Amino acid sequence: MRAVIITKPGPPDVLEVQDRPLPEPGLGQIRVRVRTSALNRADILQRMGNYPVPAGVAADISGMEYAGVVDALGPEASLWKPGDRVMGIIGGAGHAEFVCVHEREAISAPAKLTWEEIAAIPEVFLTAYDALFNRLKIALGENVLVHAVGSGVGTAALQIARISGATVIGTARSADKLERARLLGLNVAVDSAAGDWAASIESQIGKNRVDAIVDLVGGNYLEGNLRVLAPLGRIVVVGLTAGASATFAMNVLLRKRLTIVGTVLRARPLEEKIALAREFSSRMAPLFDTGRLRPVVDRVFPFEQIRDAHELMESNQTFGKIVLRWD
Repeated sequence: MRAVIITKPGPPDVLEVQDRPLPEPGLGQIRVRVRTSALNRADILQRMGNYPVPAGVAADISGMEYAGVVDALGPEASLWKPGDRVMGIIGGAGHAEFVCVHEREAISAPAKLTWEEIAAIPEVFLTAYDALFNRLKIALGENVLVHAVGSGVGTAALQIARISGATVIGTARSADKLERARLLGLNVAVDSAAGDWAASIESQIGKNRVDAIVDLVGGNYLEGNLRVLAPLGRIVVVGLTAGASATFAMNVLLRKRLTIVGTVLRARPLEEKIALAREFSSRMAPLFDTGRLRPVVDRVFPFEQIRDAHELMESNQTFGKIVLRWD
């Protein structure tokens, strides 16, 4: 099979499409013929040597999600049959023509979407769903702030929060991204490149009115997060594009009785990944075929142009997902 290989840590030109042995499904696993996948920030970090893969995962093949057709069943696998359309997240090696996953991690792919659209679902929508419901426990009528609302997880979180009855405030460093986010249902748009984004939020919805925050930026955004949160507000930190360190006034944390949690999917135990996949399958997956949720695709590249895809992601000019396909 063909696979995207990280030949050594470095810039995009260290990536090559090479032949690798066909993987064989183990106990309770299925093998999936991958039609499409997508690119994530973690793939960039892994290519640079800054993101260790989980134990047992090939370190030289990137890719954290897949969409394709069941090709073979391992011993005692019975939930799927060859030819079934599936999608899901994986600890690594998703940028290959075939992947092996536990059968209960796989999610039925929406019947009405193209493979390119399906590839834009697994990582960002599962991450957003888990952040909003399992970490933040958002409730009907709350004000939810999504930083980097034009990113893959940002567009997913925006849509899930809106159909859950929340008012969504979104930040981005581009007026164009904010305008496109409005078309997805964004209620309050804030240009974080224009200055004090926290003051902008306060001027539009009032002080101390944000109930929950999905932070995909990290770094010095923490101080502003604490400022705009309502008493008993919650923050889930999902991404650290602005840096992994921050200073903040702990007295605000205490006075408002705030909660800060972090999350990551890739390093979770198999049992937790299975539980999330099954929960998402029943609660969210059907909403793609009804049109209530829709994946957002920025660009589609053949895997042979993987270097170009990495360069585009590093430019920070995308809105939604960069999708990869095997021709």
